[in-house]
Amino acid sequence: QIHLVESGGGSVEPGGSLRLSCVASGHIADLSCMSWWRQATGKEREAVAGLNFRGRKIVYDDSVKGRFTISQDYDKNMVFLQMNSLNADDTAMYYCALAFGRSCGDDWNTSWLVNDWGQGTQVTVSS
Repeated sequence: QIHLVESGGGSVEPGGSLRLSCVASGHIADLSCMSWWRQATGKEREAVAGLNFRGRKIVYDDSVKGRFTISQDYDKNMVFLQMNSLNADDTAMYYCALAFGRSCGDDWNTSWLVNDWGQGTQVTVSS
């Protein structure tokens, strides 16, 4: 089992930016889909961005396209989520996730395909 630890959450005003980090322990199979999800209070968990580990494919949910950027440093087993132009709708607990050995396909945003979840980091956007 891969252990995922997120960091970088916090409180920010509308229009602000945050950068989330996720570090993974253990070996991650090439092209495994690593993704960021979020869950707001009273809502279902939703995928926001994903990438193939040591690959090039990147996917985004429409709600964050143009504002969020997912990236990786595979030498350090890390994935990042740069979040710009934040608004109140982005307020949620953000989770790092891994679908081990499975690339980010059309079903990348299917939660039951995720093998490992981090503990989450809270992002709050308010004035």
